[in-house]
Formats: sequence, C-alpha cells, structure tokens
Amino acid sequence: MSKRRKNQRAVEATPRREKIRDIFVPRPFEGLADEPEWIALRELVPAASAPLRLTPELVEEYGDRPVTLATVLPMAAPAMTKPDGRVFIGLQRHQQSGDVSRDLAEALLCALRTEPGGQVTVPPLPGPGPRLQDILVDGPLEITMHEGFDFWLDPGAADDPSVQASLERANAAIYPTVRLAAARAAYWCQVPEKAHVRWVLPEDEDTALDALSRLSAAGTLTLGEGTRFAGMFRAHGRLVPVWDLPEDVPAADWEAPAGAFAERYAEMLEEKEPLDAAGRRARQGLLGRQLTLR
Repeated sequence: MSKRRKNQRAVEATPRREKIRDIFVPRPFEGLADEPEWIALRELVPAASAPLRLTPELVEEYGDRPVTLATVLPMAAPAMTKPDGRVFIGLQRHQQSGDVSRDLAEALLCALRTEPGGQVTVPPLPGPGPRLQDILVDGPLEITMHEGFDFWLDPGAADDPSVQASLERANAAIYPTVRLAAARAAYWCQVPEKAHVRWVLPEDEDTALDALSRLSAAGTLTLGEGTRFAGMFRAHGRLVPVWDLPEDVPAADWEAPAGAFAERYAEMLEEKEPLDAAGRRARQGLLGRQLTLR
C-alpha cells in the first residue's frame, strides 16, 4: 500500500472534531439582578471581589464550596482553586468567546471539577452550555473593594520574595478607585493629572441617551464647578458616562454631586415626550463624544 493511501486511511479513521461556533451576546449579564455592577467590575474596577452562591443542584454535586468573583486573578487566569476547596473566577481575562457569561460559567464549572489546589484548565471557546444565569443563585453583589491584590494570597504566601515582588508589580499598576454610595455602579478613580467618575447606567441605551440629552440641553450634565462631561462609551449593552474631575478633590467629596446628578437623571427618565429641537441637537452632540478608551 502506498504511503499516500495509508495517510488517506489514517485521516478517514480519525474522528473529525466538531467545530465550535462562537456566538456574540451583546448583553451577557442580562437578567442578573446587579447587571450594572457586573459590567463595572469587568470594565472599570482594578481590584474587587464578591462572594457568589451556587445553585442547590451544584452544591449537591460538588459540595458547598466557597466561590469568589474577582476582577482579575494572577496572570489574568480565568479561574483557580485553593487547597481548602475555595474557588476564584476572574472577570478580566485574556481569552474569551463572544459570550462572557458562558465563559465565566464554564470557568467556574471547570474549577469545581478540579481537585482543590490543582491547576484549572479552561477551554478558550467553551461552546454551548450553561451560563452564569443558570448556575448561580442571583442577587445583589456584596462587593469588597481592595487597594491591592493581597486577597489572592493564602496566609504566609507573601513571605516568598518572588511572590512579594510580583504582588508589588501588580499593585503598582492599580489606579485608586472608590465605589460611590450615591449611585449604583458608579465609581470614582484617580489617574495621572485628573480624576474621573464613571457610571454604568442600568437603562437601555436609547432611554439613557434621551435622559442625558435632556440634561445636556438644560446645561446640567456636569457634576458641578470644575468638572466636565468627557463623553461616554458602551459596555456590554449599557452606556457608561464619564466625567473629568479635579485630581486634588477626594472621592468622598463627590458623593453629594453624584447623588444630585442621579436625582436629575431620574427626573429626566420620567419625561415621556419626544425630544425637542434642543434635545435632538444635544443627542447628536453626545453621540459624537463617544469614548473608545476606558
């Protein structure tokens, strides 16, 4: 038999891998009670964590293992397990499909199947399967903000010089970020030479844009003296307006202005009449100020 014939038979005998199709989901966190906070933790916040609750079916199958949602894990890993059985999943990771919710659910399931303390292997494209909405007991996220990534580590781990050096490098890249109490999913952060407030709006894009347009036409789109509405960007199907602030004013001082703006915004959401000419011009101006950098 010729070599070509042998190779042909070998190919025919090898089962073909089913090609995994990637599907884009524009609102991966839709249906979760804290959708804006999920978006904020993925897009805005450097270091934060929140406990998650598995459905009773998964608890029965894998045990009641503590699960922690983290903004980012070491080396941007999708998941990791601790020797005591704790599971961490990372929102901000390198490889992902078009459905973030499916990615995170698969990472969590892979971690649950992994022996405690073992290395978790997660496929880059998970294919069809359960999503976060299917495997978690939904509810508001109990978010803890962190100044650094020490929450990754087990007690005593930072005593290792190499671990300490890696941790210092990671912490040095963090911009100070504060979660504001005045509005859900609103965060203050300080970057070189300025500060920002960024707020993930819960409403659909058209509704939110109309409300912002009315505020712009009325001249009440800023957070007060010395502030500037910088623009907005889209994140997972929601709008995120951004304000530039003076860098020397602490986060706590922006609670009242942010709360006042949230009240003005809520009033504009109640307006049901179509935008007038000034509102339409303001809307076009806002559309021209969409940001690409976050």
